Amino acid sequence: MSAKALERCWWCGEDELYVRYHDEEWGRPVTDDTRLFEKICLEGFQAGLSWITILRKRENFRKGFAGFDIKKVAKFTEKDVERLVKDAGIIRHRGKIESTINNAHRALELQKEFGSLAAYFWSWEPKPAERPKKYDAASLKAMGKSETSLAISKDLKKRGWSFVGPTTVYAFMQAMGMVNDHVENCHCRAVIEKTRKGFKRPA
Repeated sequence: MSAKALERCWWCGEDELYVRYHDEEWGRPVTDDTRLFEKICLEGFQAGLSWITILRKRENFRKGFAGFDIKKVAKFTEKDVERLVKDAGIIRHRGKIESTINNAHRALELQKEFGSLAAYFWSWEPKPAERPKKYDAASLKAMGKSETSLAISKDLKKRGWSFVGPTTVYAFMQAMGMVNDHVENCHCRAVIEKTRKGFKRPA
């Protein structure tokens, strides 16, 4: 079956970049701290915008934020903020730029406490009872946040993180594979379920 003929989630449409992100990345379990930090920061930048807008600018974000290397971003200064505010290749939102630098400091604190960001985030993986009974477009469109995303958001804010509201956190949970929200007829769903069964959660 050709890539075009495969059944997919409704949201990626036919844009080649979006389809590739859907097929190869979204919902697949992530344990790398750099990629987790990138994902949660970009979900924060996405707030109020469409994800495809962020996706098209992702390489520019990576260049601007030192590949989302947590230690490097934590060393950013006001000079870096001014540089990024002038960078037309990213979303030039001063508050979100400053938030990313702040969150790098907070991420280092989490790494020190839990050993890794992965260990922290995966410790929140929701129980099956919290998950939807049906994985169709209607059910998932109605689920912009969850009990777990509310709890993670609250905990992160308590720890000093910003731009981590429950909707942003739920989108992050979907993107990093903490939950598998591919719809039932999507060709990725069964593949990711199989991956999740063999996936070793970080301790």
